[in-house]
Formats: sequence, C-alpha cells, structure tokens
Amino acid sequence: MSFKNFKCVPKMIFGRGSFAQLDKVLAAERKADKDFVVFLIDDIHQNNAITARVPAKAQDLVIYVNVDDEPTTKQVDDLTAKVQQFTSNNPVSVVGLGGGSTMDLAKAVSLMLTNPGGSAMYQGWDLIKNPAIHHVGIPTISGTGAEASRTAVLSGPVRKLGLNSDYTVFDQIIMDSELIAGVPTEQWFYTGMDCYIHCVESLQGTYLNEFAKAFAEKSMDLCREVFIDDHPEKDDKLMMASYMGGMSIAYSQVGACHAVSYGLSYVLGYHHGLGNCLAFDVLEDFYPENVAEFRAMMEKHNISLPKNICKDLPDDTIAQMVAVTKSMGPLWENVYGNNWQDKVTDEMLTGLFRRI
Repeated sequence: MSFKNFKCVPKMIFGRGSFAQLDKVLAAERKADKDFVVFLIDDIHQNNAITARVPAKAQDLVIYVNVDDEPTTKQVDDLTAKVQQFTSNNPVSVVGLGGGSTMDLAKAVSLMLTNPGGSAMYQGWDLIKNPAIHHVGIPTISGTGAEASRTAVLSGPVRKLGLNSDYTVFDQIIMDSELIAGVPTEQWFYTGMDCYIHCVESLQGTYLNEFAKAFAEKSMDLCREVFIDDHPEKDDKLMMASYMGGMSIAYSQVGACHAVSYGLSYVLGYHHGLGNCLAFDVLEDFYPENVAEFRAMMEKHNISLPKNICKDLPDDTIAQMVAVTKSMGPLWENVYGNNWQDKVTDEMLTGLFRRI
C-alpha cells in the first residue's frame, strides 16, 4: 500500500467580509519598498465593486484575465512573460481573484516564474522542480475546489491536464461568501455541480479512504442544502462545500465524469462546469442514484442542458475526444481499479460521447 504525503493550504481565512484582510496578508510578504504583487483578476470584475476593494499599491501589477475559454498553456506562458517584462525581479506574491480558471492561472503563473521553459512541459504529476512564488487564491464563485487543490488545469498543445504538484497548492486562501453574490444562475449551478460531482466520484471510487470520505460526505450534505433545500445561507454553505470537495479529491481522485469532460473541453472548448454537467447526464450506468438527483436539481433550478452536441460530429472529432478521455489513467483506475484498460474501450467512450 502506498501512502500519499498530502500538502494542504497552510493558511486560510473564512467568513463574510474577510476579503478586507488581503492587504494585511500581502503586507507580511512585502519586505522592501520595491516589492510588488501581481493581481490576476477575472475580467468580469473589471470596474465593479470587488475590483475597487483590491489593495493594489502603486508598484503592483494588475492584470485582468479573460476566462471565457478554458485556461491554456499559451495563456499561462504569455502572462508569465508579461510579469517578467514588468521588472527584472519576481513578485513577492501572485493573487488569483475569480473562479477556478482564474485561480488556476494564478497557480500556474506562480510556478512558471520559478521553473524554466513553457508550462506544457509540466502537464502531469510532480514534474515541477522549484517552489512557486507565494500565491493567494480568492474565489468569487464556488464549486471547482481550485482553492484547495494541488493542480492548475490547463489545455495544452496535446491534451488538457493539470500542473499537479505540492508546489501548486496555494499558500493562502480567503473564502469570503460576500464575493459570490450576484453570480448568474446557470454559471452558479454548473460550477456548483463540479463540487457535487467531485463528491460522487470520490465516494464511489476505488481510491476512497476515510479521509476523503469524511470531506466528501459533508460536502455532499452541504450541496444538497444548497441545491435542493435552497438554504438561506447557501452562499456560505457552497463555499465550504467547494473547499471540502477539493480536499476530498486531493486524497482520492475524480472519476468517469471528469475524464469524459476533459475530452469535451479539450476538443470542443466547453467550460469545465458545463462540460461536467453534459458528461454526468449520460453516466447513469456509472452513478445511477446521483444522476437522478442531479436531474432533480436541474429541474428545481430550471436548468436545461444543450442536447445532441456530439450526435452528428465527424468520427475523427469523436476519436480525438476519446483519445483525451482514455489518457486519464488515474481517473479510470479510480473507477475500475487496476484492470481499467480492459473496460475503457474506444467503443464504450464513443457511445457515451454520441449520447451527449
């Protein structure tokens, strides 16, 4: 039996209004007048109330990032070059303010400022050699678990795969549920379902253990309070569910839904949350009770998924998605165990994609 030496976020602040603590957090990193911070902010927040509260100093670099599409290795490399061109010194901290994609960009840039070459070189597990720049994650939408995870998921030249390492983990997170008010319903739902699906895949996987189980069970309870009970404190509950769902998969693994979703996202460009929902809706053979519950949640919140998006795609496009999905070995091992390659066939995956 192998034991995972799991690194989790060492410092976190939780609670409504806690975003105001960011200036104090960064002050601890600023040792000299020239020390600067890089803020990577989802451009949806440009010129809104959140941006007005960002504690940027005159010497800092504020970059608004567009995450309409999935983050790419090219985007990371371009952002890294922009920071390096700003001054000859590295920043003392990189702050990611936004959803999972923005936080993943912040994690990736903080790594690439200290590791040579392009970020595509580091797509995989434990390929990062040098510690990252201090980095802070602040979610403004909840569900991805990016604030808790050891990966920065990127689409590269060959595949969609994360920079998975202990160095990827944030040094500090701030979880302020006031920041997620006003998120459009569909985006709120799709991103929240990423959390719900994390829990399903963790709890029904071969990698399950009591550590992962404890976090996943509580996270799933919170998801039900949010998406079924419509609890008055649902923002706080979803923010906590997201973190705990991320903690669960950090000591277990995701499964069939994420593997299929990666194929959808890489080839067709679907955002991660929507891609997961599209995939999950055809996985009743894998997770029957949870797919039924997911459909009930969709009905409650009047969510309608796009239909027949893969039905008439060319065979070579489907084959490309199948290849990406099939390459996710650890995810399929979590589903089937050591003999997963006998069961994850091109025919099976093609059948799933044609139903989406």
